[in-house]
Amino acid sequence: MGTRLSEAARTGNIEYLHYLVQNDPLILETAALEVGQTPLHVAALAGQVGFAHEILKLRPELAEEMNPDGLTPLHIASAKGNLEMVRELLKLSPQLCLSKGKERRIPLHYAALKGRAEVLKELLSACPESIEEVTARGETTLHLAVKSRQFEIFTLLVEELKCTNRVSILNRKDVQGNTVLHIAVSARQYEVVDFILNGKTVNKELVEVNAVNQMGLTALDALSVFTSEAGDKEIGDILILAGATSMRIATESPEDRTSDTPSNNCPRTRTGMWWQRVIYYLKCDSNKWFEYFKFKKDRDSPDDVRTALLVVAALITTATYQAVLQPPGGLWQDNLGGPVSSTTNNTTSDEIFTKPHKAGQAILGNLNPVSYILFLVFNSLGFFAAIQMIMYLTTRFPLQLELRIALYALIATYDTAMGALTPNTFFNFFFVGLSIILPILMAVLSEWLRK
Repeated sequence: MGTRLSEAARTGNIEYLHYLVQNDPLILETAALEVGQTPLHVAALAGQVGFAHEILKLRPELAEEMNPDGLTPLHIASAKGNLEMVRELLKLSPQLCLSKGKERRIPLHYAALKGRAEVLKELLSACPESIEEVTARGETTLHLAVKSRQFEIFTLLVEELKCTNRVSILNRKDVQGNTVLHIAVSARQYEVVDFILNGKTVNKELVEVNAVNQMGLTALDALSVFTSEAGDKEIGDILILAGATSMRIATESPEDRTSDTPSNNCPRTRTGMWWQRVIYYLKCDSNKWFEYFKFKKDRDSPDDVRTALLVVAALITTATYQAVLQPPGGLWQDNLGGPVSSTTNNTTSDEIFTKPHKAGQAILGNLNPVSYILFLVFNSLGFFAAIQMIMYLTTRFPLQLELRIALYALIATYDTAMGALTPNTFFNFFFVGLSIILPILMAVLSEWLRK
């Protein structure tokens, strides 16, 4: 899109628009073919309703175009809360409400996220079925309203569900199996939980209070696993009064619940003495924590995982590199060629035999060579494993040559320091050779194990 057309859309200059079209009849067609914002996107962003009206008369198909961010003009107008612009666009076709942009979000989703109540009402009036649309993550408009803490929007949506007999949407799950109730409880949104389960707006019997997500947690489990000081008791009371149970209790038979014999080494109740509750959390709830922190392909993005691994690898590299510079026991501070005797103020003279050593060498290498050898072997194993992780994780990064030079220089300084601190000449050569062979051996073994 040309600068002149963009400026006309931003300022709402309709006369200049007609002038540009008169001089170049294909200017709008060209703008539609280019990658970027169309004049209608700019007009929606700037709130120029009159200009948008003229554009729609000249080229109505621009209303369906998406910008590089995956947004149509209606997406933009809905997010900004421009009611007049929304109405102008909907005059063209109510089906624009179902335009799926980035992450398959429709204009209604953006109105809910931003708390645009009037726009939300207009969109639902034009296209009531849009309330059933979900994002790429399986989130309904209700999920988004709760996540963005838009309580007013949430109440409007629930009222709409009640009026259109779609209350079952309250029980829909996202890709992680969470219902709106799971999210509201985890975020400690008391007003949302109370609104859903108080029975004044929606029959609480229609709400699945014991729905289980992919972690195997009900809403009540989410309250106990992700503990907080803010409103836990009040929310818990509402859930229990609505018939909520934990996943463990919900799946037990009545006979199991009355039995005093624990199964799977878990106590039968969360109540009792303090030490019984501690044992329960250690033996039962800890499994949920482990499950929660496991890597899941449908939840954790590769970029986040790579970033976390790079941080861990960098920490291991730093720790092992520092350890070889300051080995256990420290370094000798003087040169010595044979046995010496020392006398203290509190004891009689004792002969202390010390092996010959040089300043700057590892004390542990003289006093306990076996322990020092084991320390260097395992420390080197950790160091080179971390370096190899960094090399794998930074493949195809920019400045590859400089990055590789820096890593190889780090390895060289590690080998130099290790050789200089080792008191035995044989071990000097041994560890230098080990540092050369170890990275190659690790690369070959890891590749073989993967295959």
